[in-house]
Amino acid sequence: MKNYPWGCSPAMSAAMPSKQAEWLQEELESGNGSLLLLDCRPHELYESSHVETAINLAIPSLMLRRLKKGNLSIRSIIPNNEDKERFAKRCCSDTVLLYDEGGPTSDGSGTLGSVLMLLLQKLRDEGCKAYYLEGGFSKFQNEYPEHCETNLDSPCPSSSPPASVLGLGGLRISSDCSDGESDREPSSATESEGSPLPNNPPAFPVQILPYLYLGCAKDSANLDILGKYGIKYILNVTPNLPNIFEHNGDFKYKQIPISDHWSQNLSQFFPEAISFIDEARSKKCGILVHCLAGISRSVTVTVAYLMQKMNLSLNDAYDFVKRKKSNISPNFNFMGQLLDFERTLGLNSPCDNRSPAEQLYFTTPTNHNVFQLDTLEST
Repeated sequence: MKNYPWGCSPAMSAAMPSKQAEWLQEELESGNGSLLLLDCRPHELYESSHVETAINLAIPSLMLRRLKKGNLSIRSIIPNNEDKERFAKRCCSDTVLLYDEGGPTSDGSGTLGSVLMLLLQKLRDEGCKAYYLEGGFSKFQNEYPEHCETNLDSPCPSSSPPASVLGLGGLRISSDCSDGESDREPSSATESEGSPLPNNPPAFPVQILPYLYLGCAKDSANLDILGKYGIKYILNVTPNLPNIFEHNGDFKYKQIPISDHWSQNLSQFFPEAISFIDEARSKKCGILVHCLAGISRSVTVTVAYLMQKMNLSLNDAYDFVKRKKSNISPNFNFMGQLLDFERTLGLNSPCDNRSPAEQLYFTTPTNHNVFQLDTLEST
């Protein structure tokens, strides 16, 4: 029998009480004020876009275990004091609706995330009228974007798994956890202490190749920037940021619906992303690859492109981008996927017996690719 350690089975999902996107839209437009919305996605996703009036409940794994054991109340997890009070006053009297990024569909396929499932069960055990949103935030935003708040200025911290998950325990990292509760690891792969990198992050977007630009969400919404660099193709590596100029006929879009979270499989989209970048090149158009902040997801895709098209090792491709843009920071899971991609492409040297951690210890380009790196900008 299959186990579901971080969620529930499709049958369990179907058995839990739910509401459809249309019902939520009607409730929001009615303005009756008797609905309490709980966004169970990571804080980064909530900050980038969420359903209006929703309260964020981003719970690290350690706190999740404590909540499951009954050592924490839901109210104590809410970081904002105003939201704490709103939750305390309304959770027992109002209808409570929880959502995550995707959620199971109305036919019962898919699984509920562990956070949403646990919160939903806990609320119902306490007598609350709690439901989950079918299709999650992605479905609701696609159908009713007018009821979603989007913040293009939001920062984009990367959520990563414990280093041991990917066998990267030898990486030198410094913890960014200050509350003692979170078990979130920092997202960046390390760089050499002697690397000659600029002190300040470069302006967006950054030109990686003559036709390839790496940027953030604000760049994708700036017609002056797009026109200045001749960008007609836009690769949007987010699940929820809008393709703002999709319908004016001047731009071609591709969207890769991936969150910056250690559970996401970005590598499955490498072939179509690489093909899309090549299409822009063949049309002699500029292409912007962007995520929210331009430091993790879009960087991962850009590095994968350089690896395949220029036959660069992961180390060399990463360093090439790093020299252009000093603040890149793909999460550990994406780095692990790039390492697998390197093996798939056969870019490892036969005598390279380094461990994964050593392979991700970035310093400077290796000698056999120095010439390639020096000539990339003119290709």
